[in-house]
Amino acid sequence: MASIPFPCLKPTKEAEPKEIRPDLNVRLICPDCRNPVPNIIEEFANGDLVCGDCGLVLGDRIIDTRSEWRTFANDEGDDPSRVGAAANPLLDGAQLDTVISRKDGGSGTARDLNKVHGRATAVKGEKNLIQAYKEIAAMCDAIGLTKLIADIAKQLYKRAEEEKLLRGKSTESIIAACIFIACRQENVPRTFKEICAITRVPKKEIGRCFKTLIRTFETNVATMTSEDLMSRFCSMLRLPIQVQKAAVELTKKVKECGTLAGKSPVS
Repeated sequence: MASIPFPCLKPTKEAEPKEIRPDLNVRLICPDCRNPVPNIIEEFANGDLVCGDCGLVLGDRIIDTRSEWRTFANDEGDDPSRVGAAANPLLDGAQLDTVISRKDGGSGTARDLNKVHGRATAVKGEKNLIQAYKEIAAMCDAIGLTKLIADIAKQLYKRAEEEKLLRGKSTESIIAACIFIACRQENVPRTFKEICAITRVPKKEIGRCFKTLIRTFETNVATMTSEDLMSRFCSMLRLPIQVQKAAVELTKKVKECGTLAGKSPVS
């Protein structure tokens, strides 16, 4: 008897017959044609499911899941989009107002109706809020602040306007104070001089608005230190990392000694 070169240690079991299970895949087949390869057509214009072979309507009110059209049309052209603008949480109201179309064949009546309807449905004070939000975004971009800081500043400005905290103060000074508080909250400190440079508001005016908002909002705003400004100022002066580390160590030693207590972090 010839020896088996690779004998099996365990006897192999005979393969058991597989259990026959029902096919749970849902198929839509035309009841008239009964074609195993159905030719189903989706007519999104009418919202119907139609058999392409015999024309039998198999379903109605189907949902169009395709992507929305993009449009760059102006007010004079026809806007093909089927949805409105995204809701802005910084504005009041449902923001789902119906708008009268400006296109009516060239008579100009629809354009006049659109203007009158826009004046009638305009939310009071919303125009001023939108203008202030644009100024906040432009100022934050000017000094390289992120969108998160701009959104925090917008929320602070909206709350200050709703509660009438700074009645009589100029819009620019309120915006400057809101940006300054937002920078402090996100640990991205900016000096009063930098805020004054972009807003063109005097330092004393920003300081008054800043103290009023801090006292009313009761927010935890950390005090600006020299270490917070060190990395940014060294990069602006194009100094090497060794100089930056040495400067940070010096500020820590000065704090321990207390020789420059009460001095400005910038100085």
